[in-house]
Amino acid sequence: MSIKLPPIITIDGPTASGKGTISKIISEKLGWSLLDSGSIYRALAFEMINNDIPINDFDSILKLAINLKIFNNGRDLCTYGLSTNNKIRSEEIGRIASIVASNYKVRQALLDKQRSFLSCPGLVADGRDMGTVVFPYAFLKIFLTADISIRAQRRYDQLINKGNIVNIASIVDSIRDRDERDASRLCSPLLPAPDAHVVDSSTLDIEKTLSIILDLYKYKLGPSCN
Repeated sequence: MSIKLPPIITIDGPTASGKGTISKIISEKLGWSLLDSGSIYRALAFEMINNDIPINDFDSILKLAINLKIFNNGRDLCTYGLSTNNKIRSEEIGRIASIVASNYKVRQALLDKQRSFLSCPGLVADGRDMGTVVFPYAFLKIFLTADISIRAQRRYDQLINKGNIVNIASIVDSIRDRDERDASRLCSPLLPAPDAHVVDSSTLDIEKTLSIILDLYKYKLGPSCN
């Protein structure tokens, strides 16, 4: 007899597409668990820096990934019992995370750690390969995207609000490089799942984007559950 898993909504998309914000709000509205998979790769990058592991030492990176102790304490992501959320959001951490994420063995080492976030009553999973690799059996798959200029402005505003000194041109370049790296990697390239609903948020605010995704969720539930 097969075991019925809790429902999963996957929200994939490129950097600064708004998937993190949208995923968090939806998980709160539904009362479901939240997986921010990008934070796991960022946490790995953070631990690489803490352990003085160079970016080309993939044997040491793989060992670190295998032994990475990570969990969600209900508020934010923790590694080895310590909250890392405020320490992993820099552009440099993101750059390192993107590079190590291109390694197949590293991705495999982190696969079960990501799947362990699934719990009742459901899970909202935010990332780049949630609907294609991590949870291919998800109840609802969303691919959230936006024009690069819009995404760069969003990231700029986010960093400025946190007190960082940045310029928009460097952010555009960083996002373009990240997009190319994510789309061209051999393992788990960034692309919509065949059964994903593509949502372009270039001209949408948060409320409208939420409305579209929640309407898709209700549609998937069927008329008897609306």
